[in-house]
Amino acid sequence: MIKPGKRNLITDVEGLNIGNAQDAMLMSGTTVLIADHTATAVADIRGGAPGTRDVEALDPVSLVAGVDAIVLSGGSAFGLDAPSGVQSWLRAKGRGFQIAPGAPLVPIVSGAILFDLANGGNKDWGDIPPYRDLGLRAAENASLDFELGNVGAGMGAACGIYKGGLGSVSSVTSDGFTVGAICAANAVGSPVIPGTEAFWAYPFEQNGEFGSRVPKAPLPVFDLDLPGDMKGGRVGENTTIAIVATDAALTQVELKRLAIMATDGFPRAIRPIHTPFDGDLLFAVSTGRKELTGPRPAAIMRLGMIAGDCIARAIARGVYTAESLGRNKSYREIFGRA
Repeated sequence: MIKPGKRNLITDVEGLNIGNAQDAMLMSGTTVLIADHTATAVADIRGGAPGTRDVEALDPVSLVAGVDAIVLSGGSAFGLDAPSGVQSWLRAKGRGFQIAPGAPLVPIVSGAILFDLANGGNKDWGDIPPYRDLGLRAAENASLDFELGNVGAGMGAACGIYKGGLGSVSSVTSDGFTVGAICAANAVGSPVIPGTEAFWAYPFEQNGEFGSRVPKAPLPVFDLDLPGDMKGGRVGENTTIAIVATDAALTQVELKRLAIMATDGFPRAIRPIHTPFDGDLLFAVSTGRKELTGPRPAAIMRLGMIAGDCIARAIARGVYTAESLGRNKSYREIFGRA
């Protein structure tokens, strides 16, 4: 039996903390995952317009096998400054990779960004973009408990015609493994089934985490063309970025397979997805706290399926908890609160 963890957040995976920092006037923000110890990590890129930092280093054939932190940020390419702020915070804590004897430790901080530059916020920041500072502040705010919706990388997000946001969930298996996900939903596609109030992810919902809206029978017959409730002419202002994590002790190769399976959570929650305009990307992290038992491929298959469901739930929860802000109305403003 699978059930949500105590917090129903990615921090139910022991050894992880999440920090958020945002600016209401800027209408943008940054989210950081910080591991207590270097965590095994990989990335899987599916969108056509990704923006990343130190993602190639997470290839299983590379020297560095893990990360100290992962950053999800608004700001498009300007948001790639955010990992620098996190890196400075980690270095002050004595964290980092020992490249050579006597050389400074180098904290490994990978990151990805979404586009929120045209959402109506004040982007006139002068000569120095604010994202390094937002990254530093997010690291300082890191904790086990955190808010969802209009926070961190979800602050300026939009998903279809709806206000997007930051969502997170977790699942715990009957034999004690934990999988969690966090996602900033900012897709060109729609998270809602046309003609209904139900999220595409509704079959995977746990304990009413995104409103318990189930489509009424009979299901509507809808056009198989592009959904009407997407951004229309505002294509190019997109990207959904996520992190999935587990406490299962996995190699990088095994974790890569889990990441590939986890990205299937994107199309369970958004239609269309992985378009030329989206820079969709998923990081996968293993804290290695719990050893697998039994045949490993079967165990990885199971965890990968759960991870995909967590991603779908996190996307819908991020949209559901977001509040209207400028150009896009929130899901709950359009359909009412459950």
